[in-house]
Amino acid sequence: MRVIPVIDLKSGAAVHAVRGERERYRPMRSKIVTGSDPVRVARAVREAFGFDELYVADLDAIAGGSLHREVVAALAREACLMVDCGVTEVAAVRALLELGAARVVIGTETLAAQAALERLRAELADAPLLLSLDLRGGRTLSPDAGLARLGAAEALARLAPCGVREVILLDLARVGSGSGPDVALVRELRARFPELDLLAGGGVRDLADLRALADAGAAGALVATALHGGAIGPEEMRALSRQPSPSAP
Repeated sequence: MRVIPVIDLKSGAAVHAVRGERERYRPMRSKIVTGSDPVRVARAVREAFGFDELYVADLDAIAGGSLHREVVAALAREACLMVDCGVTEVAAVRALLELGAARVVIGTETLAAQAALERLRAELADAPLLLSLDLRGGRTLSPDAGLARLGAAEALARLAPCGVREVILLDLARVGSGSGPDVALVRELRARFPELDLLAGGGVRDLADLRALADAGAAGALVATALHGGAIGPEEMRALSRQPSPSAP
């Protein structure tokens, strides 16, 4: 079970995400690092837990602003970096890889059409693309009206044939909410798409949630608040690493 720390980046600072309501995001306050400098945050999390992966969402770029290129490049030097910055074009993906990104996240929130994902895979056959199925309350977020009408399972059935192998299930309504992850959705999609590695995002509160996700078949989980608030510490991570992996469905 991979635990992947998250940095939400806004105006150059690491911020605390709340239910996807980005106007409410404020600079992070953490028990493991002082301040909200994203590179210091990434370094502190790596040193405290030993994580070698990191997910960063550049919220300004997702909203149509400029990418924080220097910050992304610096974070890529700290960890194996997944970058979500709203890219859907070949040139933008290549630019992120040149900055050092290990994986480029293609989020449905900014995916204008299924054809855009098909084009990316056709033109970048070997690129490390990662699909983020962006949800709010179980419904797909997308400017593509066809996708936006679909639930998670139906949207993934449409997009999975576009050559994705790893999928983030990100319910923005659960992010920073303390409401818990959608374990039932992970279990449903794991049974329906056993060939995909599913990463759960949003709502992880503690070790019990991580165990429940692992039991449901998640390959990993994106976590921020529980790490910085102290609900999940190094000892909890050691306990999780001792848990046997669930059997494949």
